[in-house]
Amino acid sequence: MQSEYLRKVIEETEAKNSYEKEFIQALKEVLSSIEPVIIQHEKEFRDSALLERLVEPERIVSFRVPWTDDKGQVQVNRGYRVQFNGAIGPYKGGLRFHPSVNQSIMKFLAFEQIFKNALTTRPIGGGKGGSDFDPKGKSDREIMSFCQSFMNELQKYIGHDLDVPAGDIGVGGREIGYLFGQYRKIRNTYEAGVLTGKGLEYGGSLARKEATGYGLMYFMREMLKANNISLEGKTAIISGSGNVAIYACEKAHQLGVKVIAMSDSTGCILDEKGIKLDVVKQIKEVQRGRIKEYLNFVPSAVYLENNGSIPAVYTLKADIVLPCATQNDINLEAAKLLTDKKIIAVGEGANMPCTNEAVAYFLEHKVLLAPGKAANAGGVATSALEMTQNSMRDAWTFEEVDRKLESIMINIFRQIQEAEKEYNLNRNYVAGANIAAFKKISAAMTAQGII
Repeated sequence: MQSEYLRKVIEETEAKNSYEKEFIQALKEVLSSIEPVIIQHEKEFRDSALLERLVEPERIVSFRVPWTDDKGQVQVNRGYRVQFNGAIGPYKGGLRFHPSVNQSIMKFLAFEQIFKNALTTRPIGGGKGGSDFDPKGKSDREIMSFCQSFMNELQKYIGHDLDVPAGDIGVGGREIGYLFGQYRKIRNTYEAGVLTGKGLEYGGSLARKEATGYGLMYFMREMLKANNISLEGKTAIISGSGNVAIYACEKAHQLGVKVIAMSDSTGCILDEKGIKLDVVKQIKEVQRGRIKEYLNFVPSAVYLENNGSIPAVYTLKADIVLPCATQNDINLEAAKLLTDKKIIAVGEGANMPCTNEAVAYFLEHKVLLAPGKAANAGGVATSALEMTQNSMRDAWTFEEVDRKLESIMINIFRQIQEAEKEYNLNRNYVAGANIAAFKKISAAMTAQGII
């Protein structure tokens, strides 16, 4: 690392937040890749402490969430909202309900969100929130009880011009509905734009559910096209079987890709004839079951249980790998195995699904890598489109929203491609995404003074 200023900021931030491993991982990945821009403007950035301000959240809120289960027992969880950077617009980012949620994960997701949102060219800043509450196995009444208690506190810090949460892992249409209802009751106002991912009956947008997965495939098509490769006729494996994975699979099929495997936390199903998506939707969206139940519908498929440090889905052979589950799903060992199987490209549908070591290995071995902050930006981009519709008190057709989403994803890749060419990054789209986003964020922060 040539920049002393950059090295100093990374070292000081790591020392201050040494217990937040996910946040430090995200920070190192971003800051190390934007060094060419830092070197160009080192004195200016150092004198204004721009990087020090960039890596410190504007606000972190942590609160208790008491709720009553179906047995009448009071449970207590912890809630978070990290409002990381609002230089470009109101804080925007999802809510995650999962037992793994802690401050480090919230900060890493919010930090990534700053750059992702900047790439969309929509006027939205970066934030993230959630709770260590686990919705799995809970009744609708228990979920409602938790969501209402969570919103009792969260409502103090959000608003359509301040902070606009959405869904994430564990937070779908049901949870957003309960959250919005409680917000409306407390505030006594119909502020439709305060949450996105809403139901169509009360201000939601068509194509929002599909947006992250569809956007991922639009980005993959553009990235491969730029390298003279066609998506059509390729095979793909997808880790995960939630919202992003399901709609990445759907769009992949539409674009001529055969998806042969999907997974959940227990293992994966392999269907060489191509995943039957209606079956996966029935299991995951209706029955809320495990992916293994696919065999009940398609007996010819094979189930592989996770066993060891590499999830079973990554032991399979395909042209394209789409990690759509959670962070650090692909470690160095998995990256080596996939590279040995001659994969062409990796598209990050999840946030930071590859460890930094895995990313470096893919890039070193010329595997095309679509970074999550760009490739999965379709979800938040369409959330911004939902906010626009709410502000206009209008509703667009599915086709209108999908066209706008496709245009946004094409534009995101073009921004990255321009940065890649300007800084001679040799198809390093990870660095290209970080640089393109950072240039916009740093310009906005500089223009607004030392705040």
